[in-house]
Amino acid sequence: MPRIASAPRRRLLATAAALTLAALPLTAPLAGDYPDRPLKLVVPYPPGGATDVVGRVLAMKLGDELKQQVVVENRGGAGGNLGADAVARAEPDGYTLLMGAITSHSIMATLEKKRISYDLMGDLTPVATIAAVPLVFVVNPQLPVKNLSELIAYAKANPGKLTYASSGAGAPQRMAAELFKRQAGVDILHVPYRGSGPAMTDLVGGQVLTMVETVPAALPFIKSGQLRALAVTTPERISMLPDTPTAAEAGLPNFTVASMFGVLAPAKTPKPVIDKLNAALSRVLVEPDAKEKLLQQGAYAVAPASADAARQRLQAEVDQWAKVIADANITVD
Repeated sequence: MPRIASAPRRRLLATAAALTLAALPLTAPLAGDYPDRPLKLVVPYPPGGATDVVGRVLAMKLGDELKQQVVVENRGGAGGNLGADAVARAEPDGYTLLMGAITSHSIMATLEKKRISYDLMGDLTPVATIAAVPLVFVVNPQLPVKNLSELIAYAKANPGKLTYASSGAGAPQRMAAELFKRQAGVDILHVPYRGSGPAMTDLVGGQVLTMVETVPAALPFIKSGQLRALAVTTPERISMLPDTPTAAEAGLPNFTVASMFGVLAPAKTPKPVIDKLNAALSRVLVEPDAKEKLLQQGAYAVAPASADAARQRLQAEVDQWAKVIADANITVD
C-alpha cells in the first residue's frame, strides 16, 4: 500500500516544486530571448585610443548582428583597471561587456596584482578574441644597423650603452622589448615615457635609439624615413609593412608578440549567452567591411574561435608576461 505523505510533508514538496519551476525561466529565456534590450560595451580607456576605436567598430557591427543597440561607455583610469573592475562587478546577464586590451590587462594582472581589486581570470570570462595590433622593431637611422641580426650584434658589442624607449613601465611595448632582451641575450637600457607620442618624438630626435612600437604609431615615421623598420613581431609578414621581415626571418625564432584585443563578460554569465555572443562576434570577424574598418586602425581581425579558445589565449598571455616580469624584476614604479 503506498505511503501517504503527511500534510507538512506535502506542503514542503509543493514548495520545493514551485521553487524549481520558478527557477527554470531564469536560464532558458535568457539564452533564447537574449538580447531583448540594448547592451553596454565598456571601454576602459578614454576616447580616441586604439581600444576605443576598435570597440566602436565592434559595437556597431555587433549591434547589427544581435538586432540590439550596443552602447559604448568609456570608463578610463588606472591603466584600464577601473573599467575592467566595473564589468567584473556587473550583473552577469550578458548586457554589460568589456572591450578588453587583452595584453595590457594580462600584464597588469601580475604587475599590479596588489593594487587591482578584481581577478582577471576569476572575475571575468573571455567571450572572443577580436583583433591584434602588430609591433615593429624600429631604430633611429643614425644607429648603424640595417636588420635585427645587426641590432643584436651591436647590442652585444656595446652592452648597457644602447637605449630603448617605451610608452610606460607596464606597456606591451616595454614587455616586448624585455622579451627581446632575454631571447637575444642583450643588455639594453630602458627609458620609459608617458605614452607613445613623447617616446616617438625622442626616438626620431635621437635621444633614444631603439623601440618596439605598435605598427600604426610607427608607420608614418617609417614611411617618411625618420625611423628604420627592422622586423615585425608577427608570425607572418603584414600588409602594412610587406617588405619588412618577421622577427623569425630576421634571426630571432619564436618571437611573436602583438597587442591583443578581446571581449569579456562577468564571470558567472550563463554559457548559452556567452556562446550566443561568441557566435555573433565570429560572424562579425569574417565580414569584409568589419575587417577593413579594423585594418584602417592598424588592427587585424583574428580568425573566429570558441570562447574556450579565447580563455586559453588569455591564460597564455597572463603566463607569458608573468614570466617576463619575474625574469626582468619589473615593477610598476
